Amino acid sequence: MFLAEDILYEDNHILVVNKRCGDLVQPSPDEDSALENEIKAFIKERDHKPGNVFLGVVHRIDRPVSGCVLFAKTSKALTRLNEMIRQSNISKHYWAVVESQPQSDEGVLTHYLYRDGKSNHSKIFSTPGAERKLARLNYKVLAKSDRYTLLDVELITGRHHQIRAQLSFIGCPIKGDLKYGAKRSNPSGGISLHSRSMDFKHPVSKEDIKIVAPVPTDDNLWQFFEQSQS
Repeated sequence: MFLAEDILYEDNHILVVNKRCGDLVQPSPDEDSALENEIKAFIKERDHKPGNVFLGVVHRIDRPVSGCVLFAKTSKALTRLNEMIRQSNISKHYWAVVESQPQSDEGVLTHYLYRDGKSNHSKIFSTPGAERKLARLNYKVLAKSDRYTLLDVELITGRHHQIRAQLSFIGCPIKGDLKYGAKRSNPSGGISLHSRSMDFKHPVSKEDIKIVAPVPTDDNLWQFFEQSQS
């Protein structure tokens, strides 16, 4: 359920929220309840709007993932933000808690991703092929615990389940991500992947915007890793 405290940044044109794992960003054919609808209802009530509330979804993160999600509150902002996404002018960093330590403490992963729509699963290949899309990310080890490793992941391309599939491919499945090879599920039902920060120029004012999303407060491992970075 969306709460006012989930808002990380808001002005007349844009809104950034800290999504909780388990929430859908947009309604699906099977489910109407979604963050988009909840935010519209919240704004309508808070601002006493008589008509419909405009809210454009700029990007989505997977249901079991938490962290920054960017929305547009005006059509002008939506058009400009969509173009910024196409031109890769919005920098997005994720934190991932993985079950194994990568061979190198930092690096670039370049693969080719095939999305299987029937199984809602992405397969990673080392070589190009039919219907395979280039998938690239940068990663860096930030911290380690006895059993897990915290990675900072900079997403270069935005493919379906890209971070989950690429990290699994190199033998580092994300904690809790059974779909991509994790040993066990998380108590929350989510996975330990968090959209940590976004950097971009405001679509209207052109000022530099940096948003950082706190990690889930109900997860002790997340809290341990966040404190290790402070």
